[in-house]
Amino acid sequence: QVQLVESGGGLVQAGGSLRLSCTASETSLNFNAMGWYRQAPGKQRELVATITSSGITNYSDSVKGRFTISRDSAKNKVYLQMNSLKPEDTSVYYCAGHIRTWSWGQGTQVTVSS
Repeated sequence: QVQLVESGGGLVQAGGSLRLSCTASETSLNFNAMGWYRQAPGKQRELVATITSSGITNYSDSVKGRFTISRDSAKNKVYLQMNSLKPEDTSVYYCAGHIRTWSWGQGTQVTVSS
């Protein structure tokens, strides 16, 4: 079973930056797509960004221009660079990867203070 482990969350002031990392139990090249999702208290989980095996990226409108998804296949890692953070970015961020089905990490908390 595929395992995904997130790291890099924390507390940051508005306007600051964080980089989230996701380490997969197998090379990211095996995934059709990988992505980051987030879920705030009382809200549904929402897409943040995805990257396909061919490197095509997709972002939600709310993070476009501020967040960047990337991957390092040699290290089995996917990253989410988050700049110009806003209080509304506060959420638990989940890494996800799709091979035959979607696999999910446990999540990492990101808190942006105003």
